[in-house]
Amino acid sequence: MGQNRTATTRLALGTGIALVAALGLAGCGGAKVGESGGDSASGECGTFNLAINPWVGYKANAAVIAHVAETELGCTVNKKDLKEEIAWQGFGSGEVDAIVENWGHADLKKKYIEEQQTAVEAGSTGVDGEIGWYVPPWMVEKYPDITDWKNLNKYSDLFQTSESGDKGQLLDGDPSFVTNDEALVRNLDLDYKVVYGGSETALIQGFRQAQEQKKPFLGYFYSPHWLFQDIKLAKVQLPPHTEGCDADEQKVACGYPEYDLDKIVSKKFADAGGPAYQLVQNFKWTNEDQNVVAGYIAKDKMSPEAAAKKWVEENQDKVEAWLP
Repeated sequence: MGQNRTATTRLALGTGIALVAALGLAGCGGAKVGESGGDSASGECGTFNLAINPWVGYKANAAVIAHVAETELGCTVNKKDLKEEIAWQGFGSGEVDAIVENWGHADLKKKYIEEQQTAVEAGSTGVDGEIGWYVPPWMVEKYPDITDWKNLNKYSDLFQTSESGDKGQLLDGDPSFVTNDEALVRNLDLDYKVVYGGSETALIQGFRQAQEQKKPFLGYFYSPHWLFQDIKLAKVQLPPHTEGCDADEQKVACGYPEYDLDKIVSKKFADAGGPAYQLVQNFKWTNEDQNVVAGYIAKDKMSPEAAAKKWVEENQDKVEAWLP
């Protein structure tokens, strides 16, 4: 989940030279930066360059698509671990063919789809996304009104940490994730400081420890996510989201919208219309499907490849509907 169109840009989009360097540093998973995009105009799949963004829900989407592309279509799939903004830049250079879970990003769509015309939309994943602030369930039992943002200042001292000083801590994840949290804290006059844990794993560990040890914890999180099956996290009710309420980063004072998580592909990849593109375009599943595969990966410690294989074997009817 990448940076919001209204969020402060922490990973600046660079020049073409910077892009090549960034991709070179970020690429992994066996992919060699510089390999060309999908060569599928002939009807054969060829090479399929698939961006892998850093959260398990995305990895579940990508693992299943990659498994089907390799086993059913004969594609050579190059998986590239990239921050979201960097992945978008890769459309123009041919480094990236597909992003398979996009959280909004009106700013990036405007830049890469409308202006540069290097990317196109490839439809919904079928997954509905939600972002918010959460506390562990024990806190709601002890402080029932804590889930109303208007009451957060009353409890800010509970959330003080060495990183937040005399303010309450709101823990965010990877700095590249979609977030308006710094603006929200400022514009809602909350006595809190946003601290970045650096990853999805840090958030999960924070919520787990908070519930097990009955420690105060306020964190950014999102759904779908398998963690909700283990811990019934309670969502803090922020001011309702209305159309355009987050258009101005400096003035945003509303909660997050509901997201129809979609797929974005390079224009070249789409124009070629090969089997891998058709697979990505047809791919659609549910929040529950994603949670199953994400759980295999994160809880059962299966490799993404093994998790995808297991799910595909158990859901052949769904997979057949995606095939060209």
